[in-house]
Amino acid sequence: MKKLFGLLIVTILFSFRPDEHPSLEIGASAPNFSLKGVDGKMYSLQSFAKAKVLAIVFTCNHCPTAQAYEERIKKIAAEYKANGLQVVAISPNDPTSVRLDEMGYTDLGDTYEDMKIRAKNASFNFPYLFDGDTEITSKKYGPVATPHIFIFDEKRILRYSGRIDDVEKPTGKPKSLDARNAIEALLAGKKVPVEKTKTFGCSIKWKEKGVLTNNEKEDWAKEPVTLESIDDEGIKKLLKNDSGKLRLVNVWATWCGPCVAEIPDFLNINRMYRHRDFELVTISADKPDKKEKALATLKRLQASSKNYIFNSDDAYKLIELIDPKWQGALPYTLLIEPNGKIIYQKQGTINLLKMKTMIVENPSVGRYF
Repeated sequence: MKKLFGLLIVTILFSFRPDEHPSLEIGASAPNFSLKGVDGKMYSLQSFAKAKVLAIVFTCNHCPTAQAYEERIKKIAAEYKANGLQVVAISPNDPTSVRLDEMGYTDLGDTYEDMKIRAKNASFNFPYLFDGDTEITSKKYGPVATPHIFIFDEKRILRYSGRIDDVEKPTGKPKSLDARNAIEALLAGKKVPVEKTKTFGCSIKWKEKGVLTNNEKEDWAKEPVTLESIDDEGIKKLLKNDSGKLRLVNVWATWCGPCVAEIPDFLNINRMYRHRDFELVTISADKPDKKEKALATLKRLQASSKNYIFNSDDAYKLIELIDPKWQGALPYTLLIEPNGKIIYQKQGTINLLKMKTMIVENPSVGRYF
């Protein structure tokens, strides 16, 4: 309880300090920068000198609100490009300061490599720049949350700062198109009607917030690890999946090197999504008399998921119960929707990114609030 209270206090201190990196004021000149894009090129203000209006959006991969706005940012970039608008996206987050339990709505973190994947998968039509290593540029601009858009006129004077619009959910219909209104006014040589709005989204993961990721690791080490025996009926019930959650089932054994090596990936998946409608279940294919050995392995790996060991020496019975199509090699993995529909089955190790994408894009979980 004391540890939880301490973590809460630290979280509050880091989350509600609007002056920790003050936002650029309306009327200020755009600070210069030198940042690497996902295309490997270096960019500065001068790179966009020909643009009549420059919109710099501070966004990231992991935030559900940032993801919710990606298509609208692309649409703005495309619609006003011919009129002289240049959109630039910058990720301000230190990747090591993002806790796994903050990644429940994403399949990608905020590393530069993950940014390259997101830009390609989402077909970004604007430069996507990384500032997570030094955060020098981000601290000069002072974004409050992701996304936060700063819109500059032809002389690179800040004329609008804040939200893109007033509805973060992609299926919603905004009433206030604040960023569009500002862009259209500037392109027409007019005064921006509303110069500043509040932002809504994920807090910036400044480098100093790395203490929270350290706390998270300490908490994992304290979570209880158990291993229960499971019989035929228990496995049938697991596969039926009446939990109301998306269920990931991994069958492994202590004598299977690839199995043990892969378990940490499954645990990180669980730590990402376990606060959503998702759960991880592991089933040990070790003989019942090896239960203590299996439990020791799970404890060493800090596997606080739901863990079972089949209560029979008959490995072929386990194979038939899990999946008659399974040829028997380990590891074996199933992804089961609520009410028992199996949407993924794999003999051998999984593709980690593919699995996370399947989970987050499943209707039971989803990328948005």
